[in-house]
Amino acid sequence: MPEPSGALDGIRVLDLSRFIAGPLCAQILGDLGADVIKVERPGGEDARGLGPFLDGESLYVATYNRNKRAMTVDTRNPDGVALLADLVARCDVLVENYRPGTMAAMGLSHERLAELNPRLVVVSLSGFGQDGPMAGRALFDAIAQAMSGLMSRTGRAEDPPLPAGTFVADHLTGVYGALGAVTALHHRTSTGRGQVVDVASLDALFSCLGTTSVAAANGVAPAERTGSRDPLSGPANTFPTRDGWIYLHAGTDPLFPRLCAAMGRPSLADGAWRDVAGRMADIEAVEAEVTAWTRELSTEDVSAALDEQRIRFGPVLTVDEAAALPQLAARGMLVEGAHSTLGSITQLGMPVKLGEAPASLRRGVPAVGEHTGQVLAELLGLDEERIATLRASGAI
Repeated sequence: MPEPSGALDGIRVLDLSRFIAGPLCAQILGDLGADVIKVERPGGEDARGLGPFLDGESLYVATYNRNKRAMTVDTRNPDGVALLADLVARCDVLVENYRPGTMAAMGLSHERLAELNPRLVVVSLSGFGQDGPMAGRALFDAIAQAMSGLMSRTGRAEDPPLPAGTFVADHLTGVYGALGAVTALHHRTSTGRGQVVDVASLDALFSCLGTTSVAAANGVAPAERTGSRDPLSGPANTFPTRDGWIYLHAGTDPLFPRLCAAMGRPSLADGAWRDVAGRMADIEAVEAEVTAWTRELSTEDVSAALDEQRIRFGPVLTVDEAAALPQLAARGMLVEGAHSTLGSITQLGMPVKLGEAPASLRRGVPAVGEHTGQVLAELLGLDEERIATLRASGAI
């Protein structure tokens, strides 16, 4: 049976990246139909040693490397670099997340890549970008959270600043990288030229702060950290129930009377609490009233009362509880996919739903170098003897 085609069918991607941001960027393109060739050093990228593990296999790698063919190349070997140069000439997109200057050091600067393939779109993902006074510095996700201002906004004022519970900078950088790639590919259709897509994790995460970053840039000091409380309107916070926690937002003036009705206290919506300014001036007392109501009821009962009044809410779920949500199942956000050694594992679905040529799982998670021979024969026309010689030399 032929593989299903996708919106990016016919696009070939050379993925030289590691860890999260770059592999996610390339995987998104692969999910949407591109032929992605993942290049690792012999023995595999460092992430293959990172957990969590399932039967000894890294789920870290499995999360970001489906829909790819895997090959190995030693980028310190001249023959290996020559192979990469030949592959570059036959690809549409190259994704890399080395520290700026590393590609140039191996003989594949942006200028050299453009000489090899003027139509190539180069997606360069890095911590601080390809220019600026900090361009040469390395960065991990939590550092981006610290330096972007996000960490200073997370947690309660009396506690130390906190990172988010996941790698938000890496994921956002990967998504921006994929957006940049498809934008550059579209631009290529009219110009015939590729270009460099430069995405920095610090830039990506700083942009995520939205009104907070704009306010700060205009000299408006942000409010102190408020934990899960919305700093602009209330009540909008996480509240305890008899058997758990629930987040509700009834901070707008039309919503607050509905909350009061759900609580059986309609008179609370009168007087000083009738508008946002009055409630925020006395927010501790407002939240105390809400807490007195929610803590006496189960999460299910609070949810039913809020739903009846059309108030925005959500129970605070553990990740395994979230994974069991019928809504996520209906949206195809957990799917079965192939794995080179495990056979089949549950993987994340694709959030972008296309009405035509939708994303699909065409290939599973590959083993290290699983497709090296196939790629070299198919793209470069190398015969088995030449491939064997390259293996013996350590180039692949």
